[in-house]
Amino acid sequence: MAAFAAAAPAYAAPVATVSAQIVRSLELTWVQDLSLGTITLGPGTWSGATIGISKTGAFSCSNSNVTCTGTTSVAQYTVVGTNKQLILISAPNVTMVNQSDSSKTLTLTVDSPGSVMLTNSGKPGTTFSLGGSITVSSSTPPGVYTGTFDVTVDY
Repeated sequence: MAAFAAAAPAYAAPVATVSAQIVRSLELTWVQDLSLGTITLGPGTWSGATIGISKTGAFSCSNSNVTCTGTTSVAQYTVVGTNKQLILISAPNVTMVNQSDSSKTLTLTVDSPGSVMLTNSGKPGTTFSLGGSITVSSSTPPGVYTGTFDVTVDY
């Protein structure tokens, strides 16, 4: 008696596709600094005066305890990469240090777009703006406060 083994039927797996997206490396360049102008503190004891400029350039200095003068501007950067790609922007708050006394600081709360869509490949790139606000009080030490943005971009 002969034994016959039936061959197992061939099984075809579902078709898998392979893809790869190729993008240009990102290039981030500084265009313009942020300036909140000159802030004059009023007399008396008070707190909570917020001065700021939005990422769209709208300046706010509406507290009666401060007077704001001078030129204001948003910070601007240009990012270059691959057309029609969403670019994620990271820009944490900035510690601003009094240039006369480094133990005195203010925090700039950053107003970032969060992301931008590239509208071209390569140069000229897409420019985006960052704004921010600070809060002062009657006890804020006078001086020039400066800090730097730590901006990163990624696909």
